[in-house]
Amino acid sequence: MIVKTYSVTNLAKDAVTRYSPAQVVAVSREVVSGDPEQYVSTSYVECQNLTLRMASRRFTRLTNGFSKKLDNHVAAVALYVAHYNLCRTHEALRTTPAKALGLAERPWSIAQLVDAALAVAPALPTETPPDRRRKFVVINGGKS
Repeated sequence: MIVKTYSVTNLAKDAVTRYSPAQVVAVSREVVSGDPEQYVSTSYVECQNLTLRMASRRFTRLTNGFSKKLDNHVAAVALYVAHYNLCRTHEALRTTPAKALGLAERPWSIAQLVDAALAVAPALPTETPPDRRRKFVVINGGKS
């Protein structure tokens, strides 16, 4: 396995350098070996990654669906995985993966998925105390 380390010193915001990769600083090689019991191929993982990226715009920068908060991102990925396994009929299986494994009696509808997601109570927000601004300390920086 080849591991590349990139520099992050060039943080230019102009369009010319925004999409270009950073400069490679170091390259190291690691030996990965083993004796898998079944055929293993990176194409399965790459196919799943592509399916996830195409189905959820949360992974794509510069779109209005890009996740800025980790909690929102985790929730979106969880809904995608639930839909993929419980609702979506796969061409090769001719059913959902959950039904094929015997985890569900029949494919779920989107309404059932939404009902199940809403049945899980989210964490209630905590009330912000009125004196929270007094707890902050302003540190004046600059040249001394």
